[in-house]
Amino acid sequence: MTDLDTTDRQLLRELSRDATQSASALGRKLGLSQPATWRRIKRLRDAGVIRGQRLDLDAEKLGFGVTVFLGVKLATKGRVSLDDFERAVSAIPEVQTVEHILGLYDYRLRVVARDISDFERVLRRRLMTLPGVGDIEANVLLSEERRPGPIG
Repeated sequence: MTDLDTTDRQLLRELSRDATQSASALGRKLGLSQPATWRRIKRLRDAGVIRGQRLDLDAEKLGFGVTVFLGVKLATKGRVSLDDFERAVSAIPEVQTVEHILGLYDYRLRVVARDISDFERVLRRRLMTLPGVGDIEANVLLSEERRPGPIG
């Protein structure tokens, strides 16, 4: 674990709200100079605390009105490697996240589709034909509120 001081935590909170802010703007908010702010950001990146910046797209505005979370249980763990399943499922463009989990299911997937008919097509033609797939449980997302998560 990386030791973070109060200023590091404030910097991370600000970046989690808007990662496009300049070091100069962040420094003004935190009472730091632009070079000091930039050095802190670089140190946090080098330490792996900041792993990158991501573009947050609005799936609905891009024509993907349905998000479904799938619980996937592999039927034949001995015959099909987890790597084979992960490689195959990651190649499906509608699958946004692949999480290997512990519990009732082996994987949790986040899948987007244009509508329910499109999701059914993805499910039948792509997901149910993957190597080793056994049981699948679908949960349709009704609404979502994103939170940045704890920063200590």
